[in-house]
Amino acid sequence: MRNLEHMTRRWILPVAIVVAILCATGCSGTDSDGAPPTTHEPSASTSNSSSHIAHGPESDARAAYRAMWRDLAAASTTSDAGSPLLDDHATGGALELMKYGLEKAKAEKVVVKGTLHVNPEVVTAAVRQVKLRDCVDGTDWLQYGLDGKLKNDVPGSHFRADATVLRKGPVWKVSYLYMHDAGTC
Repeated sequence: MRNLEHMTRRWILPVAIVVAILCATGCSGTDSDGAPPTTHEPSASTSNSSSHIAHGPESDARAAYRAMWRDLAAASTTSDAGSPLLDDHATGGALELMKYGLEKAKAEKVVVKGTLHVNPEVVTAAVRQVKLRDCVDGTDWLQYGLDGKLKNDVPGSHFRADATVLRKGPVWKVSYLYMHDAGTC
């Protein structure tokens, strides 16, 4: 239950993003191992340091991780914890963390708009499990009230995220997500 209290803090404090906002000890799921911007559609942009993407566990896991953030970005525009997108690329603790955060955002009457940037690096990789580390850039993904005004004047930030992506059959999904304090990368 204490873990849920820490997750709550991350989701409702007014930093940059619904999921990873100033949590004193970080947030985790369970591991199987102005006016709002009008020029931006909520998204999770990605960058890749290599000029080509090789197929295999690493690239499939990165793709699932990026897609999970895109799904969350879409659901965050309305704080929709029931979005059918959420379980497309997340399961287990990662999915529960996102749903819980969206429910808290809905209760706080906030939505998140802007652009989120992710660029995961592989920490370890096996045939059915890949562990990733990222420095999520949420400087342009901010909380707004339902009236369209910024919730507060706290700027977005960068934070470290650790994730485990599992393959079940042909499908890769993020099963574990741990977000560190704002400013940790």
